[in-house]
Amino acid sequence: MSVQAVMESGIDGIITLRNEPVQARSTARLAALLDGAASIIDQIGYERLTTAMVAERAGASIGTVYRYFPDRIALLQALGARNLERLLGSVSEEISRPIHKDWASAVEGVLSAIIEVYRSEPGFRSLRVGDVIDLRPAPTERPFNSIVSDRIVDGIVARFGIKDSRELRFDFETAVEIADGLTARAFARAPRGDEAFLTSARSVTLDLLSKRLS
Repeated sequence: MSVQAVMESGIDGIITLRNEPVQARSTARLAALLDGAASIIDQIGYERLTTAMVAERAGASIGTVYRYFPDRIALLQALGARNLERLLGSVSEEISRPIHKDWASAVEGVLSAIIEVYRSEPGFRSLRVGDVIDLRPAPTERPFNSIVSDRIVDGIVARFGIKDSRELRFDFETAVEIADGLTARAFARAPRGDEAFLTSARSVTLDLLSKRLS
């Protein structure tokens, strides 16, 4: 998903930009900065990232970085927001696949899609969807995992005619939190993910949800 699409999405206020790009060249420049940051994070983690590193990796001046971001935290939050949008896109696409004939199959597919994002999205293993950036107040009132959970519930309810409820959403949010923690642990030291933890994430998630949906 493009940076412009991220900024025009329904997740308002996540990205703190000094200047919103209105031309294709500016949008491409902003995307290059975020790509550069993601590449660096893949190598050294987000804690040591600096705006100077991002400028060098993106082939831009430090002034270009500060044109869009007041500081490194705003840049990291923007990258977290882009990660979130790409994850949400993968979730929605997976739930809509005809291969899934029931909610359990769709949830398993979503978990596989999330694992693939961990494997293929630069910087995602370290930054994920931004919740790790706790150096200032969260850019949204809701945790990002809650947003992911709601996207899954919305898709499952619409696709399989399941009755929506506060209890259902709580169970899904709990499942997402557990799965997220186990998946993050799986990728902590294994670039492809520790299969034992990934299997546990799938099993615990389906067991928890089946109590509500069976």
